[in-house]
Amino acid sequence: MIEIKYFGAVAEKTKCEFEKLSFSGELSLQKLLQDLNEKYEFDSLTFSVAVNQKIISKKADYTLQTSDIVALLPPFAGG
Repeated sequence: MIEIKYFGAVAEKTKCEFEKLSFSGELSLQKLLQDLNEKYEFDSLTFSVAVNQKIISKKADYTLQTSDIVALLPPFAGG
C-alpha cells in the first residue's frame, strides 16, 4: 500500500489531502500518475512529484515500493 498526499491546487481538485492505494505486482510512478490523471483530470494543473520526500521527475522510470509516500506538490515560489 502506498500513501498519496495532495497539496495546494491538487488537494482542491481531489477534494482530499491524502489517500492510500493498494496494488499488486509492480507499479511505476508514470502509471500511478496516469491513473490519478484519469480519476481527477489533472491536465490543467502544474505540480511536482516527490517520493519519500525526494523530488522525482514525472517522466522518470521509477518503480514504487509498497511503503512509499508520494506527494503531489504545487509549484514553488521564491521569496
